[in-house]
Amino acid sequence: MLQIYNTLSRQKEYFKPLHEGHVGMYVCGPTVYGDAHLGHARPAITFDLLYRYLQHLGYKVRYVRNITDVGHLEHDADEGEDKIAKKARLEQLEPMEVVQYFTNRYHRDMELLNVLPPSIEPHASGHIIEQIAFVQKIMDKGYAYVSNGSVYMDVEKYAKDYPYGKLSGRNLEDIVTETRELDGQQEKKHSFDFALWKKAAPEHIMHWPSPWSEGFPGWHMECSAMGTKYLGEQFDIHGGGMDLMFPHHEAEIAQSCAALGHDSVHYWMHNNMITIAGKKMGKSYNNFITLEQFFEGKHELLEQPFSPMTIRFFILQAHYRSTVDFSNDALVAAEKGLARLTEAYQRLMKLQASATTTVEIGNLRERCQEAMDDDLNSPIVISHLFDSARAINTVFDGKGTISEADLNELRSVWKTYAMDILGLQLDGAQDAGAGMDAYKGAVDMLLNMRLEAKRNKDWGTSDKIRNELTALGFTIKDTKDGFEWSL
Repeated sequence: MLQIYNTLSRQKEYFKPLHEGHVGMYVCGPTVYGDAHLGHARPAITFDLLYRYLQHLGYKVRYVRNITDVGHLEHDADEGEDKIAKKARLEQLEPMEVVQYFTNRYHRDMELLNVLPPSIEPHASGHIIEQIAFVQKIMDKGYAYVSNGSVYMDVEKYAKDYPYGKLSGRNLEDIVTETRELDGQQEKKHSFDFALWKKAAPEHIMHWPSPWSEGFPGWHMECSAMGTKYLGEQFDIHGGGMDLMFPHHEAEIAQSCAALGHDSVHYWMHNNMITIAGKKMGKSYNNFITLEQFFEGKHELLEQPFSPMTIRFFILQAHYRSTVDFSNDALVAAEKGLARLTEAYQRLMKLQASATTTVEIGNLRERCQEAMDDDLNSPIVISHLFDSARAINTVFDGKGTISEADLNELRSVWKTYAMDILGLQLDGAQDAGAGMDAYKGAVDMLLNMRLEAKRNKDWGTSDKIRNELTALGFTIKDTKDGFEWSL
């Protein structure tokens, strides 16, 4: 049975959905004011892995991943200028133009990474009515107050009735010490109170009418409102990056308990961070690399482009709760590992069955499932696939045999775990498209010409084709059936 690490309990728990056979999962999606980067890729791939595995186990999953397009402010969750509004002002665009442009680019990047689309992808700006209603519920319960047209969560009053800080393990005294003094704090009773609704300044271009002011919802409110709208007052899984645990997810718990009288989420899951040379990724460190820059190799920290599948494999090589430190060398190593796995899969699909099996196959399916049941242990699954690759290569090289039943089982396990669950495109699907098909066809044509030259003992032409392709970065292997090549 699947065990997942519940951030709230700080331990692994056997997963039991609140509604038998159905799973409700909410994951915090991107704030769409800039291109997606490696930090966006990790939660997307982590919860794509969970989504795929739950479906493999037979659950019907409603996967909700939001788009934050209003209320996420600079400097602090409650202060500063809306990031999307600022970009729209600077570039003389409508805010929704900014939103649509970067949402489209995010979707393109996710498709390249083979991240499945969610069941529902709600926008914060499309659920203002629901957010106002949620704020009103909190007001009615007495856990919020109005100040100068803005509505704030009364954290001190809430903490008398509910354990504030239970997700992040902080207490109110620690939060008081850590809270910075910022402009606008004089509106609050306490510096640690957070905005449920903000009154818009005259120059603010994104605002809506409410009972309290012409304004916009606080950043935390969207997830509480949209999660309960689409998944109910109680649902199974809420996920996101570890950086969201406090204050964002802590605030969500407070909002839900204040409005509904109970927490909405059964299991909280958080992926760990990606660092670059030991530092958090950020523009101030000059180590902020977008996914497009990875794919094109256009950044000073990159020595070459890296394919979307290399990025996906790089992330899956580490357990989702461990820190991953990026470097160009680490991605080169991931690229080589992915190439070995791809070669093994493609060789597997070419194998011919024999009467008996003389290589060690083992209980690969059971070992892969055991690893996935152990809190989505993708690196162990990958190691099991590499173990079985040795048997595949032994048979392919003519030094062993495999029966038809074992061959079919091996192919089934690889398709299930490597492609369907890990989401790795080992069959060349990531290179799909007319242009890539033509490219592959051209390479195959040249190598077939080389084969013909060898048959005719035209060694000069044969060597010329091989040497020039090798100089371009191709690896060519002669086989008993013809040739294999990779780039």
